Amino acid sequence: MSRLLVTGGAGFIGSNFVHYVLANTDHTVTVLDKLTYAGNLASLDGLPEDRFRFVKGDIQDAALVDALFAEHDAVVHYAAESHNDNSLANPRPFLDTNIIGTYTLLEAARKHDTRFHHISTDEVYGDLELDDPAKFTEQTPYNPSSPYSSTKAGSDLLVRAWVRSFGVKATISNCSNNYGPYQHVEKFIPRQITNVLRGERPKLYGKGENVRDWIHANDHSSAVLTILEKGVIGETYLIGADGERNNKDVVELILMTLGQPADAYDHVVDRPGHDLRYAIDSTRLRSELGWEPQFSDFESGLADTIAWYRDNEAWWAPQKDETEAKYKAQGQ
Repeated sequence: MSRLLVTGGAGFIGSNFVHYVLANTDHTVTVLDKLTYAGNLASLDGLPEDRFRFVKGDIQDAALVDALFAEHDAVVHYAAESHNDNSLANPRPFLDTNIIGTYTLLEAARKHDTRFHHISTDEVYGDLELDDPAKFTEQTPYNPSSPYSSTKAGSDLLVRAWVRSFGVKATISNCSNNYGPYQHVEKFIPRQITNVLRGERPKLYGKGENVRDWIHANDHSSAVLTILEKGVIGETYLIGADGERNNKDVVELILMTLGQPADAYDHVVDRPGHDLRYAIDSTRLRSELGWEPQFSDFESGLADTIAWYRDNEAWWAPQKDETEAKYKAQGQ
């Protein structure tokens, strides 16, 4: 699998994966990305020119996808519309990219017999009660609650069907919430960090009791590479690093790390249908494939992330004003 094609590789999680692969393997990488607002070529700066190339294009473009699949040994599919707030405002792009785009890629994988790994989310499982001791496992029934998570659930089912019906050599991973470098400032953690760095108050949905199972993007990347190399075709693996924190605690930790009072934030209107809690049981990935996270301490991983945003204002500043204007119009 020396020649990898990464869809959505200019986005947050995809770009971190590209950096990780090029730093830790001898593979070559091609990124296919449409460069919507969430894609940023600056996230791919500094990569070795002899092992990396970028192709601008849409995963729904069957002719382009076919040509690229013919040149590569394996495909890692990150490309997706992924922001819940955007899916509530306008669901259609989520259907186009997450469903039709994934179908287009699967047909090319079927034609070229290409190894295919599909990146999904724990949000396909719905949510858990705040006081529920359970976690999501590979056997948890799907129960998506938003246009985003429902289209990701649909794309997962397409992958499973193409494996069973057509013998496509695919695996799936469902991961918990990522944090780390190169994440768009519309997302929860970078929004709060960049607000504080700008001297503005962070914003907390509702009471901030919603719990997410945070994982550093580097740990997600190492897990995906492990599944690509060792995973059993047709199987699903859950990726998590035991990083459960509620949103209120995360905001307060960001403020304190940046030398601000822990209560220096504002409550804003909650997201409609806001899932209560996500929690991942990654036992199978660890026991069967031997994977372990590097950033098992959320506080240290968050400190590294804060330092990255402090040192890379030129990367995030162009996104910030437009993003905050959009949130302000929504009362958030």
